[in-house]
Amino acid sequence: MNIIQEPQLSDFSACPYLKDEEVRFEYFFASELDEHELNELLKSGWRKFGLYYFRPACLDCRKCIPLRIVTAEYRPSKSQRRVIKKASAIDVKFTPLHYRDEIYEIYSEHSIHRFGKYTTPDDFIATFYARSCPSIQSEYYYQDELAAVGFIDRSGESLSSVYFVYKTSFQDFRLGTYSVIKEIEYALALGLKYYYLGYYVPGNRSMEYKNRFNPNEKFEWNVNAWIPG
Repeated sequence: MNIIQEPQLSDFSACPYLKDEEVRFEYFFASELDEHELNELLKSGWRKFGLYYFRPACLDCRKCIPLRIVTAEYRPSKSQRRVIKKASAIDVKFTPLHYRDEIYEIYSEHSIHRFGKYTTPDDFIATFYARSCPSIQSEYYYQDELAAVGFIDRSGESLSSVYFVYKTSFQDFRLGTYSVIKEIEYALALGLKYYYLGYYVPGNRSMEYKNRFNPNEKFEWNVNAWIPG
């Protein structure tokens, strides 16, 4: 691991997940992590974008709960089986990280449609294509048209979902849910034990879907251990 900036605490700011709450992060910048170093960070509740590694360090709140799926134990629910059936015409490929303009265009459209945020290609590349650790991307095609892309880190025993974007014209396929299913399957095919799904925040509706993938494990900050959910 090449530490670019040592761990430190951010200032408090408005929480993006819970109304009227404030958030603070512990963070550092690093590159050249190997799969074992990444594994230790994921096990301790860290997440990352590009070279930026972070985890919440709020004073009294522990509602950002890391969540992971045990790949060999996962069974799709009835509603998830319906998603699988509906998206059966979608082809999925897993490839090394490889930037293309069409991927940025999907990301830009997704950011504007979902969050009202405008981006630049440089920011996009720095966030998802800075090679700070072993990473891959997933690509979702419908009749040879690229419909969605996922960014995934790979540790010694897991895949970790970083981000997922899709064209709004394909939103009826529920590709967000479908991507989790396919990436869990891929992790299992690689012989990996876990699939990390980021932070689950009770009370935040946009993150409720994460807790519907079962069985799962949640990280308990107070005891620094993963507990079956």
